[in-house]
This record gives sequence, C-alpha cells and structure tokens, in this order.
Amino acid sequence: MCQLLGMNCNTPTDIVFSFEGFRRRAGLTDSHSDGFGIAFFEGKGVRVFRDDKPGHNSPIADCVKQYHIKSLNVIAHIRKATQGEVNLENTHPFIREIWGENWVFAHNGNLKTLPDMSDSLCQPIGTTDSEAAFCYIAEQLKNRYRKKPTEEQIFDTIREITAELSQYGTFNFMLSNGEWLLAHCSTNLHYLTRQAPFGKAQRIDDDGVIDFSDYAKDGDKVTIISTFPLTKNEKWIKMEHGGFVFFKEGEKIREILGEAKVMEDDGTLGNRTYVAA
Repeated sequence: MCQLLGMNCNTPTDIVFSFEGFRRRAGLTDSHSDGFGIAFFEGKGVRVFRDDKPGHNSPIADCVKQYHIKSLNVIAHIRKATQGEVNLENTHPFIREIWGENWVFAHNGNLKTLPDMSDSLCQPIGTTDSEAAFCYIAEQLKNRYRKKPTEEQIFDTIREITAELSQYGTFNFMLSNGEWLLAHCSTNLHYLTRQAPFGKAQRIDDDGVIDFSDYAKDGDKVTIISTFPLTKNEKWIKMEHGGFVFFKEGEKIREILGEAKVMEDDGTLGNRTYVAA
C-alpha cells in the first residue's frame, strides 16, 4: 500500500528534512514507486507537485527540496498502486473545492467497494478508490451543509462518513483545508509534536541529522504525521485502529482514540474521546 506524510504547525515551516527521508521510501528503502505528490497550503492557495515517477529520483521531488517552501499545512503521498493505472491523474494528493476553500486529501489503503456516485456533482478524474472516496466525502459535506459549519460539526460529520466508508476496506487518510489537518488511522499512522526545547533528530532512512534548535524559536509547534516513524531518536505516538486526530496550529485539538470503549458515568459504553484544553 501507499504511505502518507503530513505537517501542521503554528508558524510557516519547511518540511524538507522529513520529506527527504520520506521520499527515499519511494523506491530506495521501500517499494512505493508508483508516483508521489506533495501539497503546500499558502493562505487560501495551494502549491501542488506531483509525478507518476518514483519520488526518490523524481526531478520534481528535487525541486521541492530546493525550494524550501514554508507552510502551515502540508500533505504528501508516495504511491504503491492497488487500484487504477500508474499515471498522473491517479497520483495523490487530490484537491476539491468545498465552501470556497481548497481541500487536500491523500489516502493509504484499499476500498473494495464504494457507494453509487453516478448522480453526484463531484466526480473523480482518475480511476482510484481514493479519489472516489474523497469525492464522496465532499459531496456528503456539501449536501448536508450549504454553508461552512463549525469545526466541531466538520469533525463529527467526517467521522460519520469515514465510518461508512471504512466498512469497505482499509482507509488511512489525511485531509486539510489549510486551517487544520485531520488524520484517520485504519492500520498505521504515527505522529509527534516538536516544540521547545528543540534538539537533534536523526532520520531512519539515511541517517541524516538536523538540529532543530538552529532553526526553530520558542513558541514554535510543529506536528509531523507519517505512516511509519521517520526518525529513530524521537518518540512517535502510534494511532489506534479507528483513531481520529484533529490538529490545528501544531496542537492536537481533538482526538478519538479508536475502537476501544469506556464505561460512562451512566453505565453505558462509549468511545474514548480526548479533547485538548
């Protein structure tokens, strides 16, 4: 299957250190060689770089390294195709307009069946289950809310739609509108937050080292989300099966821990829920 990489932070930050380790998994340290893509939010705009060639040796990926683009929200993807040919239209991340905003989506998994969307206004351009699932989410959100709802309503509604789609297969994904980043775990997703005091980090894939104290300042918060950890000397948090995390300005704003249940005060069983202060 594919792998995902995301970043959410409270100050514009470049993702080069993480991306350079991540792209090596697209043909060098792993076999995700069926295309790569990365999207950077800049205000309401999005810079998107995609290639249907392996990310480890793509000239387009080299451009990403050279530009050092700084962003508050980034989503990247390296593809190992399960559905759809290896071509540009099937390369993640995908973009759709929702309530006058750019929304970016990338998926790792395999959805064997999807609801009938033949009459939907939002249609996929390529032939992947991933883009079709994103179109379904977009269509459902627009049908339920003519105007942009609250973040809490967005979170709860996407959770509900995700529960429906997850019945059809593996559905790890990341989704962002440039203000926040939402991550859902079916099998594997990990995250960490870097904040003061900053220190050194060493990449797993090539032993590259950086000292973040040379670049970051007190008050900076940068959260990195990845299918598998990218560094060997930092503490990554593994999300549970069925878990949802909502990040904004580098903070974990809300989290559904997964399928495990807890006993509520009234004696009923409910999902474990964490809400950041």
